[in-house]
Amino acid sequence: MSSHLVWSIIRNNNAFLVKKRNISKPFSTEPNNLTNLNSYRYNGLVHKKTLAIADGPDRKGFTLTYKKAKKQNKPRQNLVKRTFKSKPRRSLYKLKNFMQANKYRTDLTKAALRRASAVLRSQRPQPAKKQKPKKPE
Repeated sequence: MSSHLVWSIIRNNNAFLVKKRNISKPFSTEPNNLTNLNSYRYNGLVHKKTLAIADGPDRKGFTLTYKKAKKQNKPRQNLVKRTFKSKPRRSLYKLKNFMQANKYRTDLTKAALRRASAVLRSQRPQPAKKQKPKKPE
């Protein structure tokens, strides 16, 4: 089936939609959705090629999960996981090169880099808070 036909079927009703009051556009919790927005571009169910970025093992680096278009009908072989553990700038550079060299959904490049940098930023150690000295009584 074409991706547009599938999108027209699942656009308003599916198990991954999160609809709340005072939100004009609903969120989506489906796998392989980079921005968690319910839109055709970022949807992880309808496209042959999709990306997902998550924490790496032991909270070091991040894991890129992507679909192989040729293995569309073989769910076990469909998803490929690749871990980036090197320093943050090098990892983001490798991610960008991966997407450009393979011509893999170039429209998602900026969203993927934002998601990866957010994951890497969350793994940074938090600076110790300075405690205020107690006033003598």
